[in-house]
Amino acid sequence: MLFPTTDFAIFFAVVFTANWLLNPYPRVWKLFMVAASFLFYSWWDWHYVLLLAASTTIACAGAAILSRYEGRERKVAFVTTLAGLLGLLGWFKYYTFIAVNIDDLTRHLAGGGPLPLKEVLLPVGISFFTFMAISYVIDVYRKELAVARPVDLAVYLSFFPHLVAGPIVRGEELLPQIRHKRDPRHIDVGRALWLIAAGLFKKMVISAYISSSIVDPVFGSPHTHSNLEILFAIYGYAIQIYADFSGYTDIAIGVALLLGFSFPQNFDAPYTARSLQDFWRRWHMTLSRWLRDYLYIPLGGNKGSESRIARNIMLTMILGGLWHGAGWTFVAWGAYHGFGQVAGRWRRNRQRASGAPPVAETRWRVVVERVVTFHLVCLGWVFFRATSISVAFTMIGRLFTAWGSSPLVTPLVVITIVGSIASQYVSVEMVGNVQRAFSRQTALVQGAILGAVLLGITTLAPEGVQPFIYFRF
Repeated sequence: MLFPTTDFAIFFAVVFTANWLLNPYPRVWKLFMVAASFLFYSWWDWHYVLLLAASTTIACAGAAILSRYEGRERKVAFVTTLAGLLGLLGWFKYYTFIAVNIDDLTRHLAGGGPLPLKEVLLPVGISFFTFMAISYVIDVYRKELAVARPVDLAVYLSFFPHLVAGPIVRGEELLPQIRHKRDPRHIDVGRALWLIAAGLFKKMVISAYISSSIVDPVFGSPHTHSNLEILFAIYGYAIQIYADFSGYTDIAIGVALLLGFSFPQNFDAPYTARSLQDFWRRWHMTLSRWLRDYLYIPLGGNKGSESRIARNIMLTMILGGLWHGAGWTFVAWGAYHGFGQVAGRWRRNRQRASGAPPVAETRWRVVVERVVTFHLVCLGWVFFRATSISVAFTMIGRLFTAWGSSPLVTPLVVITIVGSIASQYVSVEMVGNVQRAFSRQTALVQGAILGAVLLGITTLAPEGVQPFIYFRF
């Protein structure tokens, strides 16, 4: 079930009403929310509800066992639980990738026909609820989080606003909210509606237009397009994926707010970053923190020799790339960002070791760092979006050779891309002031403004709604 659809509007109207009617009855509310979330997930394929239920059961049983044992038994239970969760993720997400590569390798080395391969479809959102289940189990193992009731855990993992594309909400962030009744008088309806409207505009207007007008045609057939079209397709994809993913997050946070829940922020003007490290502090922030706390630090983090730290960074980013998709393009994308962060760390360490005074923090230095970082990120997006590594290198090569006319680079495309980038430089204070001004209006005025915005979105948006990009992950 997609957010920007009539089906979801009807579904949410029912859930919103029941949510507040059942709020005084916690147990009934929890059972209803689990049922509603499972219905939401079953809209794509009801069979995968069993997968969500299996992940919840494994996390619940594993945490319960962890709370009863110490020593070796506890470690065995911990490893077994993680293996169960990762096993489900590995089978559904990585079986085809691994099997195809093994098949290609054996045919190359030994010859013969192809191996019989089983077709495994990727369930929507499996990476998100699996990572949430893993973080819960790890936090219980570390004794940083108390074991949750089974029904509370089921609500936590299946809660439909974050279920299929995040944000990745920690147990310490959401479980306490599930355990307590919500006060409808304290809901910032204005902010919620603002976020939902902004998310719909990003997804249905910006992302859809950029995708259809230049990104899909150029990435689908790079050999037939000029270098200028390829350049703007790369810029366009940077805007498309941001508008698509942050748009989903805005809607998810807004929907959760209307139900009385607060989600963590997931984006912070990522294209204003001044380094690749800074980019990952601003892009998909809940995933970045997850990778830091549950992968990078356990690997050793910033402790040890520089070579060991570099190894930790590379492993974290490569596995982060694989989390995004089972393909060599995602491995290359993760390795690219890992190498960029290692290179940045090496440069900073070398500057400190030389004893040279810090470089002055001038306006031009900030501008140069932001421009360079944006283009480095865009170069990485080529591998993320391309269907293969060879296609990615073809596009990069044609940037310097494919001179010719560029009919796809229209004034509207340029204005949309430039305007989207410029919007990230609008101050947080200014956006907050506008949001608060909207929240202070009467319900009638808010409804009129929202209606006008929705009319504009439906007028500008193309027919049909494409799935969000991160549904595949």
